Amino acid sequence: MTPINVGVVGAGYWGPNLIRNFRALSQCRLKWICDVSEARLKHMRALYPEVTGETDFQRFLASDGLDAVVIATAVRFHFAMAKASLLAGKHTLIEKPMAASTAECEELVSLAQERGLVLMVGHTFLYSPAVRKIKEIVDRGDIGELRYISARRLNLGLFQKDINVAWDLAPHDLSIIQFVMKERPAAVTCTGSAHVTPGIEDVTSMGIQFPSGRSAIVQSSWLDPRKIREMTIVGSRRMIVYDDIAPLEKIKIFDMRVDRPPHYDTFAEFQYAYHYGDIYIPYIQQEEPLKVECQHFLSCIADGTTPITSGRLGLEVVQILEASSKSLKINGGPVQLAPPVIVGEGGHRALSSAAPVPASSNGAGAKSSAATTANH
Repeated sequence: MTPINVGVVGAGYWGPNLIRNFRALSQCRLKWICDVSEARLKHMRALYPEVTGETDFQRFLASDGLDAVVIATAVRFHFAMAKASLLAGKHTLIEKPMAASTAECEELVSLAQERGLVLMVGHTFLYSPAVRKIKEIVDRGDIGELRYISARRLNLGLFQKDINVAWDLAPHDLSIIQFVMKERPAAVTCTGSAHVTPGIEDVTSMGIQFPSGRSAIVQSSWLDPRKIREMTIVGSRRMIVYDDIAPLEKIKIFDMRVDRPPHYDTFAEFQYAYHYGDIYIPYIQQEEPLKVECQHFLSCIADGTTPITSGRLGLEVVQILEASSKSLKINGGPVQLAPPVIVGEGGHRALSSAAPVPASSNGAGAKSSAATTANH
């Protein structure tokens, strides 16, 4: 197979991890790095002297032989850069969140479909062996009927200037919830507070309701003294606790449940039955999720297949985030979610006008100081 020529935009916080992984894969050639900061490019060229550095995004995009573009910049640049990449005929991988609005995401998904290009979003946790194991357990029915999911993603900083904590941290949990639930949300509620930067919530609590009656709760904070990455998946027969911080035992299955009596004649006869069983710790083979993600992107390009973390999944996550922002403005009131509109799948809509692509990467290196994905 002919190696795929890849270029990465953004060499700040998360970009170097993508650069390292793509460079190590035999299926591709990492040939270009784009960043507005000459200092970052100089550092990356010292590490990878064979890679060409470029400060101007338009020149980078016009590089001879470029097949695929990986965007690891601040969220405000995602849409303009991704649209320019797709219009230039490049397969595109965008870091999370996919864009700043549902309309932008819809336009990118439509554009990729029209041009037959792979559009993928960097929801890295869906390539984690632990998350894959959780989905396997749930799909087998080992925990019974899935009832609800509770997630906590807390730490002290890093504070963002253009997005709140829900947009920064919750995409990880939302992508996992969507992956496991296999159901589009019906409504979103969200409450929060801005303690440090006026207008930018640093603590949020999001509630998600599904048509089936199932629910999810997502707590996010930049103001917690401990770094917590924990999720609980509750079923009718068993419960799963996923602790991503744990070095080895990331998943524990609790054989616990509450049974409601099937028949009773008086209130005195009504007693819930609590079942307490063993705790199981399944074996999980260790593998870097980001490496698997990068390999998957290349495989989808080579085989013409749809990524696990496709543009559609990225769109659904942004739709939930956008609804959470609306809910915050109405003091936690519920916001209903409508199905996304994709051109070419029945019906048409006026595509949103594109923001101009800056002459240079215009902040592609901003991740070093305010990384959108800083809290992976």
